Amino acid sequence: MNLLYLHTHDSGRVLSPFGAKVPTPNLEQFSRSALTFQNCYCVGPTCSPSRAALLTGRYPHQNGMLGLAQRGFSIDYTQHLTQFLGRSGYHTALCGIQHESGWYLDTQKSHGQVIGYDEELTLPTEGYPKEELHHWDMENAQIVARWLKERKGGQPFFLSYGMHCTHRPFPVEVDPSVNENAAVPPAPIPNAPETRHDFAQYLTSAKWADDCIGVVLNALREAGLEEDTVVFYTTDHGLANPYTKCTLFDSGIGVALILRVPGAKGNGQVSDSLVSHLDVFPTLCDVLGLPKPGYLEGVSLLPCLEDPKAEVREAVFAQVNFHTSYEPIRCIRTKRYKYIRYFDDSHLTTNPSNTDESPTKAYFSQRGFEAMPKPREALYDLVYDTGERSNLIGDPEYAAVAEELRRRLKEEMERTDDPLLHGPIPVRPAWKVNKPDCQKASSKDPNDYVSLGE
Repeated sequence: MNLLYLHTHDSGRVLSPFGAKVPTPNLEQFSRSALTFQNCYCVGPTCSPSRAALLTGRYPHQNGMLGLAQRGFSIDYTQHLTQFLGRSGYHTALCGIQHESGWYLDTQKSHGQVIGYDEELTLPTEGYPKEELHHWDMENAQIVARWLKERKGGQPFFLSYGMHCTHRPFPVEVDPSVNENAAVPPAPIPNAPETRHDFAQYLTSAKWADDCIGVVLNALREAGLEEDTVVFYTTDHGLANPYTKCTLFDSGIGVALILRVPGAKGNGQVSDSLVSHLDVFPTLCDVLGLPKPGYLEGVSLLPCLEDPKAEVREAVFAQVNFHTSYEPIRCIRTKRYKYIRYFDDSHLTTNPSNTDESPTKAYFSQRGFEAMPKPREALYDLVYDTGERSNLIGDPEYAAVAEELRRRLKEEMERTDDPLLHGPIPVRPAWKVNKPDCQKASSKDPNDYVSLGE
């Protein structure tokens, strides 16, 4: 079996296979022949930590990707899925975005080789303004399509095709098919003219991503490889908005996962099983008939592929360490409850630079976003509070639930040797870290950076 990995940036589950009114018909058509996981969660809702966890099967505090790769964080690349598959006889190829080594738009430094890919197909990004990188995505999709059609049989392949969409900045012009007046953003974003325009631009970006996915999947079919290829689509975390990306709310850690294994009984169905990005690597091992490396933390989703009603987990765990600033958070999520622990007791208000710049962030900032408090602990009943806004940590009726989840989170941190058990994570010289009260994620002001010893 070949393996095709399709991925977008910052999409969460705001896509049509997950009930959102988003122009993604190709992804929806793909979901009709695959198993769609309605309850998948990433391990770290920032770009590099999420992807590194998915592709090593290990938590960020285990694999080393505590923050963004372009800010100095890295992993042991011998544990990356790419190198594992390469050692297992696969030809590995990368086209488009990766976020596990260096600056992902710097395509001239062969970051794919650092990760371990045999072949890099990615078009250089020079000449593409960031607002027009959706055109770059499409050019890369065409390259992938030609590669699939021209590839000779024999050695199985692992092909990663990553898109800049739906990362900010979005395309400037809203697609004519998108009705901006009806582009009401998903919770927890308020409905206002500024946020509707911003979400209309997201919808435009999502449409471009879907068109690219269509090009690749059509080429796979035309090349006669559809029944010889395992295909999975996912994203790294939620939308780049306040209270989504870089938070442990479901709007931040909830991600799309659609997996098609030729001949699987679950194809064309949905699974409500609680699953983690950590579970993808061991699942692929089972599907491809490869022995699992001992460092994997996830569980196989093979039971779900056989019976979509199968349950494989009682809980998932997620974390934040660094995005642009240090913001240590941990959580445990069960089917009904979520417990979140904020570990930086010295800064229990918003870290504004951990939210990317956008019209939606500006809307919040004009209304006191930077001063909004964070609790030291939070407990949410996800049946009655899907938006996670009613903190039950002090409610005596939920005291036993809080204590149980507090204990289970601590046990998982102890089992995996989480550094937060020993105090704050010290900043290393190679890391670029903003101060917690820095306003802009992309600040170039040296006064906004943490100095060693702070």
